[in-house]
Amino acid sequence: MNDETPAAPAASPVQAAPAASTASAAPLRFDTKIAVLLREDLETWQRLNVTAFLVSGLGTALPEVIGEPYEDADGVAYLSMFRQPVLVFEGTKETLTAAHARVLSRSLPRAVFTSDLFATGNDHDNRAAVRAVPTAGLDVVGLAVYGPRNAVDKVLKGARMHP
Repeated sequence: MNDETPAAPAASPVQAAPAASTASAAPLRFDTKIAVLLREDLETWQRLNVTAFLVSGLGTALPEVIGEPYEDADGVAYLSMFRQPVLVFEGTKETLTAAHARVLSRSLPRAVFTSDLFATGNDHDNRAAVRAVPTAGLDVVGLAVYGPRNAVDKVLKGARMHP
């Protein structure tokens, strides 16, 4: 028996079991998805860096994706994090190009990381590097997207889960 509990905007309901006081409560099922798509030829450090940059964009622009702050048993406070898992995918350059076009056509919230950003060292230069290239010419190496599960799945068509 599931209750429907709306997230920040009512448009993103979450399916959850009734609250329980034990860790064995039924897992949450989200109607939305947070996903990161990385180009498969990135070095490990690049994958981690790109993922961190991309999800920071979603967290700052979409407050509904952020949960409550954490606190340990001693009362030490920790920052809030995403309220749901972030799924990480990978694909070819062509997969990223197609996903970028699809996310734009669906007007879903997205963050982009281009290959030019590896040569910059600060936020001002990062934004200038993206601004200097027309949309169709962006060399996208990473893309984060948030939205209804089905819409995000369509954007990610052709990608595979990151190993």
